[in-house]
Amino acid sequence: MVSGLVAAGAIAVAGPAAADEGNQGIGGATATLGDLKIFDTVTIKGSERKYSAGLFEMDVKSGGSIQTYCIDFHTSALKGQDYEEVGWDQSSLHNNADAGKIRWILQNSYPQVNDLGELARKAGAKGLTPKTAAAATQAAIWHFSDKVDATPVNAEAAKLTDYLEAKATNLAEPKASLSLSPSSVAGKAGERLGPITVDTNADTAAVSLAPGAPAGVQIVDKDGKAITSVSKGESKIYFGVPAGTADGSAELNVQANTTVPIGRAFVSKKVKSQTLILAGTSTSTVTAKATATWAKQGALPSVTAVKNCAKGGLDIVASNKGDEDWTFDLKGEKHTVAAGKSETFTVPVAEDEAYKFTITGPNGFEKVVEGVLDCKTATPGPTPSETTPGPTPSETTPAPGGTTTGGNTPGTNTGGGDLAETGGSSATPVIAGIAAALVVVGGGAMFFLRKKKAAGQ
Repeated sequence: MVSGLVAAGAIAVAGPAAADEGNQGIGGATATLGDLKIFDTVTIKGSERKYSAGLFEMDVKSGGSIQTYCIDFHTSALKGQDYEEVGWDQSSLHNNADAGKIRWILQNSYPQVNDLGELARKAGAKGLTPKTAAAATQAAIWHFSDKVDATPVNAEAAKLTDYLEAKATNLAEPKASLSLSPSSVAGKAGERLGPITVDTNADTAAVSLAPGAPAGVQIVDKDGKAITSVSKGESKIYFGVPAGTADGSAELNVQANTTVPIGRAFVSKKVKSQTLILAGTSTSTVTAKATATWAKQGALPSVTAVKNCAKGGLDIVASNKGDEDWTFDLKGEKHTVAAGKSETFTVPVAEDEAYKFTITGPNGFEKVVEGVLDCKTATPGPTPSETTPGPTPSETTPAPGGTTTGGNTPGTNTGGGDLAETGGSSATPVIAGIAAALVVVGGGAMFFLRKKKAAGQ
């Protein structure tokens, strides 16, 4: 049995549907989580600990960098993990009535507003630094993402948090930087296979066939004219497959240099890790892919898998453009899609668990579906005083993959007492020379860094 799939949940059949039903679009920015870079300390109501709060830095895979805040307080953030840009409906914001208020905060606070003097004036504060402004902004975001009562230790920063929480109003969800829908099409040689809808905020996006495409296959517009790029907004593109082309397949790539819209959600691709939201961005390279399959006769299947947070699972959209029925295996169950039809099957998936399974069919058809469903913020668990300290650093074994702690060091705790790295820690880091106690806060492991006593104390 695949971990993450709900054992008792049956696969639901949604019935006939358009080929792209439920498909929110595939593509956008992929980035690797780095350190918590700009931060200060906050306190949380009900806890005696202090927490680092601020901006994470992330490197975009194909070029560029972004800054993000946390929208999942009780879950740890794993440095080095890959994240992908998604719509709110594929994240913990899918049923959050205050999601638009979080976007307002992002648009009206640091780093989008970098005139800290003006920001302080609006908040009635005497002064702000990047660190205190970032902590104040994160505290206000947690108020709406997790219903957490966070207060910056810095009194002037606390005024900014109060201002942001009081003034926030709901803004609309931002569109994707780049998306394709659907990501898989099928048909017969001699036809235009598609359409595939490309939607981007870039002025232009390059479109190209991946290496290995059969001779004569092109990417074309609705009139059958070969194209190498699309413009800002929505465009319809197709695979142009000449008549007489042998049965086969091809892949296209779309790439653009653009700024990812502020307020886009980022979720971990393969493991449970804190959900993040975009706060700042350089010009970044965003990408997306789509595939096409064609044959002279028989079933012509295409399959797209999309997270469905509202249903707590994955929507498997199976289409058949052929002239024969297509039967395939999905999690040990046989399903048939009639010729010329499309159906959606919802596979239940456990929250926060990694999943991986293969959809198989006749003639060697295979599609691997892999990821992690992260549709909810973690719920609070035992308070620090109720938990037992974990092993000392010398007793701790490093996690596979070399995950490390976030941006905090012992010297960053200037307020005295213990400093919790919320979101900045991996599950099992080794911190040399520091006394570390493992404390479970809600569903995520937090590491508390104790200041070493000065000599003679």
